[in-house]
Amino acid sequence: MDRRRADGRPDAVPLTRILGPPDRRREVDPVAGPDRAVRVAVLGCGVVGTEVVRLLTRQSADLAARVGAPLELVGVAVRDLATPRDAVVDPDLLTTDAEALVDRADVVVEVMGGIEPARALLLRAIAGGAAVVTANKALLGQDGPTLYAAADAAGVDLYFEAAVAGAIPLVRPVRESLAGDRITRVLGIVNGTTNYVLDQMTSAGLELDQAVEQAQALGYAEADPTADVEGFDAAAKAAILASLAFHTRVSVDDVHREGITAVSAQDVEAARETGYVIKLLAIAERVTASPDGAAPVDGVVVRVHPALVPDTHPLAGVRGAFNAVFVEAEAAGELMFYGRGAGGLPTASAVLGDVVTVARHRVQGGKGPIESRYADLPVHPIGRATTRYQIRLRVADRPGVLAQVAQAFAAHDVSIKAVRQSPPVDGGGATDLLVVTHRADDAALSATVERLAGLDVVDGVLSVLRVEGA
Repeated sequence: MDRRRADGRPDAVPLTRILGPPDRRREVDPVAGPDRAVRVAVLGCGVVGTEVVRLLTRQSADLAARVGAPLELVGVAVRDLATPRDAVVDPDLLTTDAEALVDRADVVVEVMGGIEPARALLLRAIAGGAAVVTANKALLGQDGPTLYAAADAAGVDLYFEAAVAGAIPLVRPVRESLAGDRITRVLGIVNGTTNYVLDQMTSAGLELDQAVEQAQALGYAEADPTADVEGFDAAAKAAILASLAFHTRVSVDDVHREGITAVSAQDVEAARETGYVIKLLAIAERVTASPDGAAPVDGVVVRVHPALVPDTHPLAGVRGAFNAVFVEAEAAGELMFYGRGAGGLPTASAVLGDVVTVARHRVQGGKGPIESRYADLPVHPIGRATTRYQIRLRVADRPGVLAQVAQAFAAHDVSIKAVRQSPPVDGGGATDLLVVTHRADDAALSATVERLAGLDVVDGVLSVLRVEGA
């Protein structure tokens, strides 16, 4: 039965339930040693799983040299043995008994996706003493703490470089290379599908649905693109990055999420005219806020939403299905990670990097870093983030309108940076205003938009986009 805390979120699963009582846990020698192979099991044989098998098979000699012992692929778990497969996958390796496969592996690679049965299988692998490598951002974003706690208690590795930004080495630098620094902000494009869609809307003038269909035809988007275009995929990745960067447990439920389905061709054109590009950004940042008038409290805000990025900013030049992430740290300054964020081969590359690392630990002894959550910072709502808005309004074309609009901003202490008026529309009775604000709390900016929508002189709020990177 699901145990829940007072706030409604799942409570931690007792480790005795995960690992089983001590007298029932399978005895596994944690060190394989150079005299025998490290047994690797792969869960899932889709696009990524197939490429993992290909790399394990074709690069076996190089991988053995890097690990210090051979890597033996002992099986590949699939749902249906009759499904046609790439010739690189030996049919004799296929099995539908994932539990039995997990029980005879030293390293379990999970590329099946979804929450269950992936979660149960990984917990079984950990309980049996196997190291785990996963590309499952949805599982880590939703229930990573349970896996982290189980791996720490069992003394095994849990690696997940492929769960965020595909082949881009991002997780390890944040978790290990910057362990001696203080990260203040992570900002970037972490979903290749939405970046391709927005890029096509910008460069080819396509409508959103046309760009999504093109992405599906090229294999960038699934038949059901909801996870991408509604921001769910990016939100899971943002939660993982925030947890690592700020040493605080952040779940996908803590992430403010907005997708790109409301972005129109008119928004794209307005952005171009004002020197911006629209990108779906994942942003995790340290903030100091005063909740309900109390003393300032350090915390984090994690958000995913479309944003306007200046066309001079490096993120504006990230085209197609590529990803790019900025990490800002107090000592290291600003670091940028760029590359292919999706696809079978790039993701498999990240998976194999983790496999080599954890297999080397099995041979030589030792273990990678455990979950770091010492900071335990509160996760603030998006209203406490500081940002800028660009608002497009349709208003009555008559004297006094600008004064009423300005009063709405002043009522919430939001300062206007620029106003741009378009030629009259609707036969001259209305006109469009584009208003760009100075930086303010998101809550104040949101309240301003709500006030504007209620003005008699405002026919409609056409669009609201945050401005980042400027």
